[in-house]
This record gives sequence, C-alpha cells and structure tokens, in this order.
Amino acid sequence: MHFILATRTEGRMPQTASSVISRIGYNAPARELHVTFTSGRCYSYFAVPAEVYYQFCRAASKGEFFNTLIRDRYEFEEHHS
Repeated sequence: MHFILATRTEGRMPQTASSVISRIGYNAPARELHVTFTSGRCYSYFAVPAEVYYQFCRAASKGEFFNTLIRDRYEFEEHHS
C-alpha cells in the first residue's frame, strides 16, 4: 500500500500536531483516507478526494476539519488490532 504523505516519509503515516488525531495517510489510487486517533482507534474512509486529504493536512484544527468535512460524509471502516 502506498500513501501520499504530508512529509516525504514513504510507507509510513506521519504524526500530526493535534490533540485528537495522531496520524493521517492517504492511498491515492484507492482514494482511501487513513486516520489514527490519539485514542489508538484507526479508520479508513473511502472515496475521499485527494484535495480533501491535502486540506486536512493543512488544517489549523485537524479535529474541527475532521468533524466538519469528513465525519458522517464518507463510508468508513474501523480497523481492529
């Protein structure tokens, strides 16, 4: 799986400066957004446009962006360890 990342670290999701979201990644060919919360819960969101990912990475408040523009707008799947 390949991710487009906020940094150029290939194959890993970078940490974010957020009190709610710890990591964000994006699989461009699949249009999947991968989000890891500080609670440890991990989710994949489907059919997410690349521009939404880029805006998410640049958002001043990742939690607010997530709640307003991602949560309840895309189908998702929670990943269990």
